[in-house]
Amino acid sequence: MAVYTQVSAEALGAFLARFDVGQLVSAKGIAEGVENSNYLVDTTTSRFILTLYEKRVAADDLPYFMALLDHLAAKGLPVPPAVKDRSGTEIHELEGRPACLIRFLPGVSVTTPTPAQAEAAGAALGRMHAALSDFTLDRPNTMGVDTWQAQFERCGRDLDTIQPGLFDSVARALERILARWPRHLPTSAIHADLFPDNVLMLGDEVTGLIDFYFACTDIRAYDFAVTHGAWAFDATGRHYDPAIGKALLRGYPLGGEERTALPILAEGAALRFLLSRAWDWLNTPADALVTRKDPLAYLRRLDFYATNGDALFA
Repeated sequence: MAVYTQVSAEALGAFLARFDVGQLVSAKGIAEGVENSNYLVDTTTSRFILTLYEKRVAADDLPYFMALLDHLAAKGLPVPPAVKDRSGTEIHELEGRPACLIRFLPGVSVTTPTPAQAEAAGAALGRMHAALSDFTLDRPNTMGVDTWQAQFERCGRDLDTIQPGLFDSVARALERILARWPRHLPTSAIHADLFPDNVLMLGDEVTGLIDFYFACTDIRAYDFAVTHGAWAFDATGRHYDPAIGKALLRGYPLGGEERTALPILAEGAALRFLLSRAWDWLNTPADALVTRKDPLAYLRRLDFYATNGDALFA
């Protein structure tokens, strides 16, 4: 469920009156996603996504996200920039929340990607990184490698309530990953969350890269590692699809040092999502609107990469 803030038809109509987008025809809450409140909005001229930013997206970060999307859109990437109102403003307030009217993109998110779709996603990620090579704004990765120790300590021994021995397993993995983490690889703005549900497709064509609200400055190959872990396993993390993994590698242009570092980058990406999911699992009330995601699905990925990573990315 991702409609935390209700918007009345009257309030939405008044909001749309600031834009040259026609009259409101219909609006429907969108259930997908967990970070913000989203509505599918149809007007007499077009279709849009209305996003109200909830507590997990800081209002101070929105100018960065909007500038990044504008930069990518200007370079022809299939991203959804915010629509400016008549005064040129992108970021507004609606129902007490920061809000943006986002251009609608066609396509659907695939739940079981084919190798051709995975290759297209890898290529789209590569084009995105190339287009961001001259993007000058900077945002630290608030979920990056330098935060993992603190996240681990914050979860503490409560990790063992998720699975006995999880605290010790994560401690060993964290020590290994931090000791080997590469600090010299090329960086740029990255997506940092390019799961299949953040890629829109029509057939084998990528028609949209969406949900940039974890975007930040970090290692480009780490962004690929996040994508690899999200696409090449089933939801439980128990089953790895080598055809999907190889297709992603075909699509994304990796340098030699980047490829050599992929095993530890993939372990780190798995650890990042294990820790954030564990925190949410331990701290999300059972009756909350957000569905908790199983952290053990990323423990299984972490263990897989630790055992097979060198051969996998050779």
